[in-house]
Amino acid sequence: MENVVFERIKKDISENDVVLYMKGTPIFPQCGFSAAVVQILSQLGVKFKGINILEDNDIRQGIKDYANWPTIPQLYIKSEFIGGCDIVREMYETGELEQLLKEKEIEFICAA
Repeated sequence: MENVVFERIKKDISENDVVLYMKGTPIFPQCGFSAAVVQILSQLGVKFKGINILEDNDIRQGIKDYANWPTIPQLYIKSEFIGGCDIVREMYETGELEQLLKEKEIEFICAA
């Protein structure tokens, strides 16, 4: 089962420049940590794919195993695991997240 789940995860993160595994959806986050990362990405004007781990128990556990990271949300940029809410928030506050997005040539929807 793990290989099938890992293949789905690899497919999602390779086909989308920015992916957020989260509780809920970008429009309706279902935890404060997921909401915080959605807000940060939205403020930066970054297009991203949100994947609701509450809809699929295999993905819910699989993403934790894939990244060897125990918590949700999890942010991936160009297939690279960036971190969870605290790391993303800190990177945003220092400007490091915006710089990383620019270095990875991520398209911004609007000016940040």
